[in-house]
Amino acid sequence: MNETFVTLSGWLGNDVSVRQAADVPVASFRVASTPRRFQRSTQTWEDGDTQWYSVNAWRALAENCEQSLRRGDPVVVHGKLSAHVWTNKAGLEVTTFEIEAAFVGHDLNRGTSRFQRRKPVVASDGASTEEVPADAA
Repeated sequence: MNETFVTLSGWLGNDVSVRQAADVPVASFRVASTPRRFQRSTQTWEDGDTQWYSVNAWRALAENCEQSLRRGDPVVVHGKLSAHVWTNKAGLEVTTFEIEAAFVGHDLNRGTSRFQRRKPVVASDGASTEEVPADAA
């Protein structure tokens, strides 16, 4: 099966929410992407229609998104795109787009960010499943 991967830049429409799915953290958030086009005839920039995407990030990426992203942040998301068609209460057919994120980051065209590496915590039995920020260890 072929899968469609996309990269989009936009603005976080809400704070990240995290839930557990089979004991695995899943972060969910919405990204708004509005294309801009230069109109030669008027020598002005015009905004196109804003498109909204639901984004899900799993495991460590979910936790990092929760700690790093806030509503209104400029972001870049890369992942698998899927479309879902459903009928709303008014009886209209609606298509929503969802991205299962592989990579998420701040859009550094719009500002600066500081990276903080996470390092694994090694338990007494040698297992290392939990991670903490590097400066917290």
